[in-house]
Amino acid sequence: MSNDLLEKVISTTSIGADSTNGGGLLSPQQSGRFIDYMWDATTLGSQVRTIRMRANEVELDRMAIGERLVRVATEAVDDGRNVAVAFSKVSLGTVKLRLDWELSSEALEDGIEGDALEDHIARLMASQAANDLEDLAIGGDTIGHQSDPLLKAFDGWRKRLFYGGTVLDAGSVKKPDGTLDNTLHRGTFNYALRKFPRRFMDRRGALKFFTATGLVQDFMYAAQIVEPDTARRFTTGQGVASGDNNNPGTAAGWSPAAPYGVALQEVPLFPEYSVDFNAASSGLGSPATGQTAGKGSDLWLVDPQNLIWGVKREIQVFREFKPKKDTIEYTLYTRVGANVENPQASVIVKNVAYQS
Repeated sequence: MSNDLLEKVISTTSIGADSTNGGGLLSPQQSGRFIDYMWDATTLGSQVRTIRMRANEVELDRMAIGERLVRVATEAVDDGRNVAVAFSKVSLGTVKLRLDWELSSEALEDGIEGDALEDHIARLMASQAANDLEDLAIGGDTIGHQSDPLLKAFDGWRKRLFYGGTVLDAGSVKKPDGTLDNTLHRGTFNYALRKFPRRFMDRRGALKFFTATGLVQDFMYAAQIVEPDTARRFTTGQGVASGDNNNPGTAAGWSPAAPYGVALQEVPLFPEYSVDFNAASSGLGSPATGQTAGKGSDLWLVDPQNLIWGVKREIQVFREFKPKKDTIEYTLYTRVGANVENPQASVIVKNVAYQS
């Protein structure tokens, strides 16, 4: 999205033009562009299935069938059997969220940017809102994050994959030499692919590996050591480990490799948690004990379109001048939610440890 278009979307002059109530609903066109920008500012937002909702809760139809439906036919005989097609629904609810910020008159008067500072701050807040919403969609947990007022809003993709998909422990993964190693290496990718349910392997072309930035960096560092001529590949941007580009550039979402033909992509907001290097942790990420405890994260194998991100179309942005404080206060409201269409079509490898 261009800067000019973005300014039209979140320009405080248009948002706060109504002096009666100090703000209100964005127009449908502004709201759509604002949502587009927020998703473009995230790593997963432009890849997952985004549902723009007109109601606070919707139900999405899903058809489920068995593995085998075709049977042998006997000439001129009706065997009387009909395939039972099972229909189910995926419920997508939303939670109301808010973002507040204020700007003093002195900041507008004395700053180098002058009046342009107001638009600049609004763009920064929009970017921050996008990051926070992605953080919630990934790691939301209504039970495990009781101390975090945002992350306990609803259950995110990670928790839904953990309790509905195939869950593996990196502590059980062997390297090619047969030794156990819970860091990220080619054996981890092989383990995940081998355990991916075969009835969903026809989607292989749409699958992706997602993991934390630090784990991607560790994997590429190890590739530098074990692969011949890797240094030249790094400097020229050519692929390593069957990848496409090893130059991270300036944008998040670096995709440096494609192990076994499946793209690997970093997600900077993947949760980090304690991992015991000598014993597998339990649960979604239990605190580790002992001198060998360290940090780690997950490796997901999933079709991004299997992840659902719902946002109610109306985005409210209010702007109000407070004379007693000599400040301009802004409040943004939206409703978002997350779900997984079919958690069974996924593999999550937990307790993948950082190398240092």
